[in-house]
Amino acid sequence: MPSPGNVPLSFHRDRTERQLDARLEELLAKLRKNRPAEDPWLVRRAYEIASERHHDQLRSSGEPYMTHLLEVGHILADMRLDATTLTAALLHDAIEDTEYPVSRIEERFGPDVARLVEGVTKIGRLNIMAPETRQAENVRKMLLAMVHDVRVVMVKLADRLHNMRTLEYLAPEKQQRISRETLDIYAPIAHRLGMGIVRGELEDLSFRYLEPDSFFALQKAVAEKAPQHKKFLEEVQGTIQSRIVENGIPAELEARVKGLYSLHRKIVRQERTLEQVYDLLAVRVITDTDRNCYAALGVVHHIWRPVPGRFKDYIAMPRPNLYQSLHTTVLHTGQPFEVQIRTQEMHRIAEEGVAAHWKYKDGKPASDDDQRIAWMRQLIEWSQELEEPGEFLSTLKVDLAPVEVYAFTPKGRVLELPRGATPVDFAYSVHTEVGHQCVGAKVNGQMVALRHEIMNGDVVEILTQKGHTPSRDWLSFVKSSHARSKIRHWINLQEREEAMQMGQRLLEKEARQFGRSLKKIPEADLLGVAANYGLSKLEDLFASVGFGKYSARQVLTRVLGEPARPGEPEGEDTKPTLVKTVKRMLGFGEAPLIVKGHDDLLVYRAKCCNPIPGDDITGYITRGRGVAVHTRGCPNVQSLLYQAERRIAVEWGGAGATTFQVHLLIRA
Repeated sequence: MPSPGNVPLSFHRDRTERQLDARLEELLAKLRKNRPAEDPWLVRRAYEIASERHHDQLRSSGEPYMTHLLEVGHILADMRLDATTLTAALLHDAIEDTEYPVSRIEERFGPDVARLVEGVTKIGRLNIMAPETRQAENVRKMLLAMVHDVRVVMVKLADRLHNMRTLEYLAPEKQQRISRETLDIYAPIAHRLGMGIVRGELEDLSFRYLEPDSFFALQKAVAEKAPQHKKFLEEVQGTIQSRIVENGIPAELEARVKGLYSLHRKIVRQERTLEQVYDLLAVRVITDTDRNCYAALGVVHHIWRPVPGRFKDYIAMPRPNLYQSLHTTVLHTGQPFEVQIRTQEMHRIAEEGVAAHWKYKDGKPASDDDQRIAWMRQLIEWSQELEEPGEFLSTLKVDLAPVEVYAFTPKGRVLELPRGATPVDFAYSVHTEVGHQCVGAKVNGQMVALRHEIMNGDVVEILTQKGHTPSRDWLSFVKSSHARSKIRHWINLQEREEAMQMGQRLLEKEARQFGRSLKKIPEADLLGVAANYGLSKLEDLFASVGFGKYSARQVLTRVLGEPARPGEPEGEDTKPTLVKTVKRMLGFGEAPLIVKGHDDLLVYRAKCCNPIPGDDITGYITRGRGVAVHTRGCPNVQSLLYQAERRIAVEWGGAGATTFQVHLLIRA
C-alpha cells in the first residue's frame, strides 16, 4: 500500500471533487425540502459553470474556491431562499473573478439571476471603507438604495458571513480591515433586514479580530459561568413550562445567553459588570397567537415580580425592522433574566428577517402572497405575487431614496446628495473652492457634461482649473441648496465689486457737473448721506449707485446742498445716445414708466420683450444702467430675479393719456 506521500495527485483531486459533489447534493436536498415546487436543475447547471470558471482557483485556506460558493449557497438555503437566489450565490463571483459576461448569465439563467449576480458584483467593487468613519451610515443607506431586489443584499451578507468564518487564514491587517467593514456596514444592514442570527454571528466574529483581548477575556468569563447558567436556565424553564401547561397555553421554550459583542457593548456603554447585565440570560416562550403571548406574560408575572421599567411591548409597537416580541425582566433567586414571548411567525421574523417571508405551507406558497410591509420609515417595500398556482415569484424592492443619492469621491469618501444632483452639486459638496473651479467631471471614468445626473454608487471625479469662476447658468440645473447658495454668494460678491467700481465712476463724472472732484469731497459728508439711506459704509453707497438704486445726481445734490450747473456736459465718457434713446422710447422726455418710491432713476424697456403700455411689468435693478423693465412673463427676467433685493416695483404712468396717430389702409 503506498504511503500518503506517494498517493497520486489525481486521487486527492478526485476526493475533493467527490466532497464538493456531496456538498452540492446536500444543497439540492435542502432546496427540494424547502421548495418542492422548484426545479433544482438551475442550481445544478450554475454549479457546473462555476466549477468550470473557478476550477484552478484556491482560497487562502488552500481549499478549492468552489467550497466558498457552496457554503454561501448553504447559508441561503438554510434561510429557505429560492432556486434563483441559490443560483446567483453560486455565480456571484463569476463576473469579477473569471470575467464571465453578465449577458451569458442572462442568456443561460434568465434576467432575474443576471440582475442578482450583477448587483452583488457592483457592491463588491465599491470602496466602502474610506478613512471617514462617520460615513458608515451613508454607505449602509447607499447599499440599500443601489439594489432593486433585497436578495442581492442577502447574497452579499451570506458571502460576508462565510468569509468571516474563515478569516483566520488571512494576514492580521486584512483581518482588521474586513472586520471593521463588517461591524460598521454589514452587521447593521443585517439588523435592518431583521436577520438576528446573521447579525449576531457577524458581530461576534468581528469583535474577535478587532478586540481580541476583550473578546477572549469576556468569552472566558462567560464560559466559566456556563455550568451555573445552564443549571439556572433549566430551572426557570421547568418552572415556566409547568405553569404554562397548567394554564392550557401551547408553547415551546428555549434559552439563550447574550452574544459576546452585544454583551461587551452594553458593559462598556452602561459601565456595568457582567453580573449587572439584566438580559445576559433569556428564556423564549414561543406560542401560537398574540392572545396567548399576553396570557403567557401574565403567567410569568404571576410567578416572579417584574423589574420596574424593563417591560417592552414590541407586539403592539413593532420595531422598524418588523421585530415583534414581548420583553420582560424578572428576578429568580436574586439573578435577573429576560423572558421573551412571541408567536412562531414572530420568532421566524426575529431570526431570519426578510428571509422569513419566503414562506411555504405543505409545499405550497403561503396564502398571504400579496403583502406590503413598511420598515425603515417605509424605505423598503416588498410584494409577493403569484402568477399562477405552482409558480412562485418573490421580489423585494428597495426604494430608499426619493430624496437622496450616494456617490463616491475617487478616494472612497461617500457624499450624500439630493436626487437629480449633478457634478456641480458634487463639487460643492467636496469643497466650495472645488465647486468654484469646476470645469468638467468624470463619472465612473467617463467624461460627462456638468448637467449629468449622478446615480447611486457612481464614482465622481471633479476636474478643476485654477482661476475658473462659477457660471450663472449653473443655477438652472444644480439641485442642492448648498451649491445654489454658494454660486449665488459668489455672483453677488462679483456683481457688488463691479457695482462699486461703476458707482464710484458715476459719482466722479457727476461731481464734474458740480465743478468738484469726488476725491475732494469729505468722506464724512458722503457717509452722512449714506446713513440717510440706511447704509453704513462708503462702499455700500458706491454699490447702490452702481446698481442704480440711487442716482449719482441725487446723492451729490444731498451731499453738496446745491444743484448741478446747467448746460454742462455730464462727463467726457458719457454716452448721450443711450439717454436720448431711452428718452425717445419713453415718450419724448415724459417717462410713462414710474419706479415706485424713487423719482430720479434711469429706467428703460428691455429689448428682449419690449413691453408696451398696458403690459404687466416688473423692474430689475441693473449695474450702472438703472432699472430694466420687462414683461412679467419674460423668460430672461425669470432667471434674473432669483435675488429679491434686485427686484423693484414699476408701473405705467400717464400711459392712458398718451395718443398715437395711426394711418389705416382698408382694402375691400
